[in-house]
Amino acid sequence: MACPYCFVSSLPSYSLLGLRPMLTLHHLEYSQSFRILWLLEELGVEYELKKYDRDPQTRLAPDAYKSISPLGTAPVITDGDLVLAETSAIVDYILDQYPESTLRPDPSASNRSRHLFWFHASQGSLMPLMLMEAILNIALTRVPGIIRMVLKPVVQKIREGFTKPRTEAVLRLAEEHLSTADFFSGEQLGAADIVMSYPLEGARVRGYLGEATPRCNAWLERIHARPAFQQAKAKDGRNSMVLPLS
Repeated sequence: MACPYCFVSSLPSYSLLGLRPMLTLHHLEYSQSFRILWLLEELGVEYELKKYDRDPQTRLAPDAYKSISPLGTAPVITDGDLVLAETSAIVDYILDQYPESTLRPDPSASNRSRHLFWFHASQGSLMPLMLMEAILNIALTRVPGIIRMVLKPVVQKIREGFTKPRTEAVLRLAEEHLSTADFFSGEQLGAADIVMSYPLEGARVRGYLGEATPRCNAWLERIHARPAFQQAKAKDGRNSMVLPLS
């Protein structure tokens, strides 16, 4: 049975050696695909980068991007006849191609469970909270003033009763784990750190990182200083990987 999230690409790119189609990252500005760009730079492998700007009015992906992405969302890669969406799926797919990489601990490694937890907590726990915060922000900033006055206390109740305590709980656990090792994956950078970067950048933008999160702050500085991160940032061409708040 064909994968429902994959379909055939009619315009494959080929590697310089001409031996096989080249993996292509279709990179949407201010999106989660920055993590895939950083991953590819950490691996130091050959790939093609195709960049797309968001619609200036809707801030959504342009039609050209939606025609490639199965869900119209970022990230998405093409690799020969394969088109694959979803961050975690893409990370696993790419690392499967490079089994010698140290970015994903072996099943027998002592830090395997730590890696698995943060690799999936990124998308399963922290990203939904950051997405909800973004939606609440849109709700407050894109409605007429009189409606905003009514909506603001409702949004505040949602934040105080749901998103804020849950986000702070995740960050407390992050602080605890980062007290025992420099990275979410353990003693060295791993795939869990790469996928955690986007939601933690979002948490910083939304004011969740401060005096109570010194280790998360230090971790962000640590990953920002990595040459591969800087190379990815230069290729991205934006000051931030996270869509700026309105």
